[in-house]
Amino acid sequence: MVKALIMSGYGINCESESKHAFEKAGATAEIVHINDLIAGKKKMADYDIMMFPGGFSYGDDTGSGYAFANKLKNNLWPDLLKFIKQGKLILGVCNGFQIMTNLGLFALPSEEYGEESNALLANTHNRYECRWVNLKSQSQKCVFTKGVTMTSIPIAHAEGRFHCTPGVLKVLEDNDQVVFTYCDATGKAAAGSFPANPNGALSDIAAICDRSGKILGMMPHPERGLYLVNHPEYHHRKEHAARKGETLPEVDENNFRIFTNAVAYAKQNGA
Repeated sequence: MVKALIMSGYGINCESESKHAFEKAGATAEIVHINDLIAGKKKMADYDIMMFPGGFSYGDDTGSGYAFANKLKNNLWPDLLKFIKQGKLILGVCNGFQIMTNLGLFALPSEEYGEESNALLANTHNRYECRWVNLKSQSQKCVFTKGVTMTSIPIAHAEGRFHCTPGVLKVLEDNDQVVFTYCDATGKAAAGSFPANPNGALSDIAAICDRSGKILGMMPHPERGLYLVNHPEYHHRKEHAARKGETLPEVDENNFRIFTNAVAYAKQNGA
């Protein structure tokens, strides 16, 4: 049975949704507080997939994701590197993406894990954004997004503006590490325009992966968009389907696929 580790700590608030998503995808998922890993009550090595959920870890008092990342790096860094070197999967969403960015987990071909290659800055209009956005898949490398072409997912963040140097951007694009970009409802690139690009992200980037494609960080929340009933246009879509004699499926297959892909990959690799 595939085992998913849902990282928790003070200020994290999306553990339950994340646990449910992996369980629905066929895994056994466990919410584990970072303090229990540090104390040795739980072992990172016992899991096949790790997820850093969203929230406001430690109140984001020292910057989004910094305190959680520093606590992990100061206490669990060798365990995390071993987890990565074993080819296991890591997913970070929203605050989780911020934590992973501060940990330097999005290694470029010429870099080691632990080197920060990008940043997630304050939204250009300095407001917390809570809305649904459209995403277009750009990567053939990322394990989590196989079979996803375009999807609609909610966001909830104040510091989600992806930024990096021009040199790093070129490497990310050339190495197929840009996973999702913001777009409009037709799939046309947002081109930096609000609200299709909700935070002013460089090149409309909403998600990236590491050089292996096994570590994914994204600002939008797929665990909150798992069920079609959650979508703001659900009743319109339901009525439209009914008039054609059809019924809507329970889950949004694109968003759910992020979790089923991870579980399937872990199974194929000996979990």
